Amino acid sequence: MAEKARNWWIFASLQGYQSSWLRPDIIAGLTVWAVLVPESLAYATIAGVTPVVGLYAAVPSLVLYAAAGSSRHLVVGPMSATAALSAAIIAPVAGQDGGHYLTLTAVLAIVTGIAGLLAGLCRLGFAASFISEPVLKGFIVGLALTIIIGQVPKLFGVKKSEGDFFEQTWGVIRHLGDTQWRTLLIGAISLALVLLLKRWMPLIPGSLVVVLLSIAAVSVLSLDQHGVEIVGHIDAGLPSIGLPHGRSWHDYYDLAGPAFGVLLIGFAEGLGAAKTYAAKAGYEVDPNRELVGLGAANLGAGLCSGMVVNGSLSKTAVNGSAGAKSQVSGLVVAVLTILTLLFLTGLFEKLPEATLAAVVIAAVIELVDVAALRRLYRVWTNRLGSIYGIAARADFLAAVAAMLGVLFFDTLPGLVIGIAVSMLLLLYRSSRPHVARLGDLGGSWVDVDRHTGARVSDETVVVRVESGLYFANSDAVRKEIEAMCTDRTRVVVLDAETTPSIDVSATQMLGELQNALKRQGIELRIARDIGQVRDVLEGAGSGGFRVYPTVTDATAASDAEGTQP
Repeated sequence: MAEKARNWWIFASLQGYQSSWLRPDIIAGLTVWAVLVPESLAYATIAGVTPVVGLYAAVPSLVLYAAAGSSRHLVVGPMSATAALSAAIIAPVAGQDGGHYLTLTAVLAIVTGIAGLLAGLCRLGFAASFISEPVLKGFIVGLALTIIIGQVPKLFGVKKSEGDFFEQTWGVIRHLGDTQWRTLLIGAISLALVLLLKRWMPLIPGSLVVVLLSIAAVSVLSLDQHGVEIVGHIDAGLPSIGLPHGRSWHDYYDLAGPAFGVLLIGFAEGLGAAKTYAAKAGYEVDPNRELVGLGAANLGAGLCSGMVVNGSLSKTAVNGSAGAKSQVSGLVVAVLTILTLLFLTGLFEKLPEATLAAVVIAAVIELVDVAALRRLYRVWTNRLGSIYGIAARADFLAAVAAMLGVLFFDTLPGLVIGIAVSMLLLLYRSSRPHVARLGDLGGSWVDVDRHTGARVSDETVVVRVESGLYFANSDAVRKEIEAMCTDRTRVVVLDAETTPSIDVSATQMLGELQNALKRQGIELRIARDIGQVRDVLEGAGSGGFRVYPTVTDATAASDAEGTQP
């Protein structure tokens, strides 16, 4: 109990801090800052707001997550997935009103923060398990493709088209004739340089290097006077703190539903990063505390005129590889970002939009994990195909459904489609469980389709249901068992060891099966009724089954007793 209480202390991740950790934490903080600043500017553009909003959001999110979260390594700030979700949610509501758009972006962060705090306090951390890894993978791939195509017009210096991924792609193709060659040149060089530095010199903050070089190029060559779009004026100083002005409570209410979608995605992505580095360092993260930390970070970001934030796998990786020991590194990043807002915003005003687009594309291109989709596709065998048909590739189909949902229908609908398809395939597969015919192989009872040397008896049919038994699959199981019986069958033995659960409907089905077999002179026996199966059979009052401790005992009893006419 005392340990649990300590886990909920403020800045719990700093408990037991050692002085020897300070130097690596400072070095890690400097390294992360070099990556966070240009990426925060870039992700703000994905959200549809001015670049400085990304820095506004970064400072409070870093501090408040360090105070409330449970990970020592997780870096929280603006990220591509939640930024794109924010844009998808706010754009239809705000329209072309820039001021309205900006304040609603902050409102969304506030509502997401409140939702995270409530979810964490209600201990709803288990909710992330409803998004399977394949669904999340497909969603992220679709989101990354959408983000990339949204940045391509800035890379070419052409007009951006509205619509889904395919409409935007066609828009880029139609406007290729309007390409600004200087913009394309600086964008292409920026993209190539970021990717090369990331590949060959990963310890160098490639994004910051490219940003500084492109700013120097604009300043020296006056590229902004020759058609190269730049970021332009960035307000120096710290943001105002408080609720967004001019917003009614209806705005908060209207964004409550979408905020839970943002929270779910941000939580799933951040929790994965936190668990990865906790496992490496030998400590545990608390999912409920992670919800509270994410909620506090978003609430702080919104109250500081920022945008939605979540845990970043890429920046956490930078943090961990730079030697971070605790959230002191995140606090160092926050201090450096404040100094950036106070003294360095003028430096970034000359930043080309094409370079900003290149930084975004380089950051998300690694998320287009086609190899992972191929691996999901290869999870298939002829055996699985014969049992489940097309649903044998359930994980691949769920991932593709989420990806196509994002590409065709936008982000939140794509996520919902992916989850729905995943659940439907799960229900479909569980409604058609494999009923294996077992044979004796040296005293072990094995699936005869997988072991051709297994011995079977014409008079005794031994079956195994490789699933729980419940209302949705009970009829299918009954038909499979009846189909295995012949005129010579006298005993059916159900090996219940691989059936982890059973419900009342399935229990009733077994009773009906027993009566139907009895009319044919066949006795139904159950072997190895363990755990919940035994409890439900007894609770349902189904005492008419003959139960044996092992399959061998059940078949041996058949041999000893002989057959009944």
